[in-house]
Formats: sequence, structure tokens, C-alpha cells
Amino acid sequence: MTTKKRKSRRRISRRDVIVPTPTPKSFYGHGIPGVDSEQLKGKLIVVEGSDGSGRSTQIAMLVEWLEASGHATVQVGLKRSTLVSEELEEAKNGNILNRKTLSLFYATDFADQLENAILPALRAGLMVLADRYIYTLMARDLVRGQDESWLKNMYGIALAPDAVFYLQVSPEELLQRNLAKNNTLDFWESGMDLGLTSDMFDSFLEYQTRMAAQFQRLRETYGFTIVNGARSADDVNAELQAKIESVLAGS
Repeated sequence: MTTKKRKSRRRISRRDVIVPTPTPKSFYGHGIPGVDSEQLKGKLIVVEGSDGSGRSTQIAMLVEWLEASGHATVQVGLKRSTLVSEELEEAKNGNILNRKTLSLFYATDFADQLENAILPALRAGLMVLADRYIYTLMARDLVRGQDESWLKNMYGIALAPDAVFYLQVSPEELLQRNLAKNNTLDFWESGMDLGLTSDMFDSFLEYQTRMAAQFQRLRETYGFTIVNGARSADDVNAELQAKIESVLAGS
């Protein structure tokens, strides 16, 4: 474990530091009124993937690499809004939310972070790393039968990231990883609210299969990059670092 970490850190050196090249920013839809996209000088990098895909581990490794390379970072993610995160967590723990209410809760959480964390950080020229973005929210809602046009309009406020990486891991591997880490499965990440089956293991596999299919559909619209998340954390991170270096260079 120690050897692998040292090997990863040897990638970091002063001659590798790239000064970010400003690139034009745009919103997916109507955006937020009064925001001048030309003032957003930073970079927005999104890492997507299901629980157990190694997403949070990769974010932590990227933060270490970027900050060691001289780039100030800000991290955002689902359920981190100071406005509704506590209420959302409490409601989810009770497993009582209907599908529309759950959608609106998460949309509010996202909008608050966009306006009060993501955009200010980008104006300041910082690197923003998002541990999931609107794509997870849309995929979850599509699996639960929400109208796609309604979702696209709701998330028209979202800024298009500079790069989006989806860590792809099979449902079977996700199952094993979640059980190894938590000794149990999450009610929502298993799709138990959908009534697919009474068996949580089977429900998890079916739900994650449906989520993967929705991500493939969303990729056709939003063009994010698929990364093989079944490899070692160091191998995945090496690929992400190389791709992010290209983003920093404006290519």
C-alpha cells in the first residue's frame, strides 16, 4: 500500500505544473440570471459513479495531487448544501419521500451549491471537484419514471463542466465492494423504493443495471468520459490525472 502511494506521488513535480488555460463556459439551459460566464476562470471537474465505484477515493487523490501541484481546490457533492442537506438526509432515513419530492429536494441541494459554492469558486479561478453532479440525479429520476424533458428543464441551471468522468464498475462488483465496506446495502442505492423485488441483493443488481443503462443514454447527450473503475485506485487515478492535465492545458 505504501509503495503504491509513493509511486503515485512521484508523478507530482514542479515541472509538471500547468497553468490553467481559460476556456469558454456555458450553461445547459437557461442558467442562473445575472451570471457572466466569461468571469468563470476556474475549472469544474466532475467524477461520477455509483456507491462502491471508488469515486470518493479518486476525488481525495485528485485533491492531493492538484494541491501539491499548486492548484487551490474546492469540493462539492450531493447532500452538502447548507440549505437542505440535513433535512434531506433525515427524510431519506425515514424512507418516506415520494419520487417527485425526492427530485425537488436534490434539485434544491444542487442549486444552492451551484450558486453559493461552485460559481464563486470558479470566479476566483479555483479548481472545483464535484463528487457527482446532475447526471446521477437525472439517472436516478429517469429510473424512477420522471419525465426527461421536465428534468432537463429543471437542470437547465447547471453549468456544463470542463470534464466529466464516469467510473464504470459492474453491478456484481459494486455489490461485493459495498458489502465489504459496509456489511449492508443502502435502501435507495438498492432501488428498494421501486418494488423491483423483495430481495435486497437482487434489487440492488437490477437497480444498478438500470442506472448503468441511463448513464449510457445520458452520455450520448452530455458527452462524458467513461473510465474503467474496476482497476486499482492508482491505475484509475493515473488515467484521471493525464486527462485532467489535458483539460488544464485547454485541449
